[in-house]
Amino acid sequence: MAANNEAVKKLKITLIRSTIGQVPKNRATVEAMGLRKINQTVELPDNPCTRGQIQKVRHMVKVEEA
Repeated sequence: MAANNEAVKKLKITLIRSTIGQVPKNRATVEAMGLRKINQTVELPDNPCTRGQIQKVRHMVKVEEA
């Protein structure tokens, strides 16, 4: 099973813009991704759910493949 977990691709997502003044739906999406502060980075699995969240707030985050 350990080999299976390592095969899962990850995305590094960094918050680069503040959520102040943003639409409440976008704020909730950013918080659901685990981002709280500017320049905070989280690693999330590369799946359709995460990709959809990124698409909603693409103007506020920077995405790198890990």
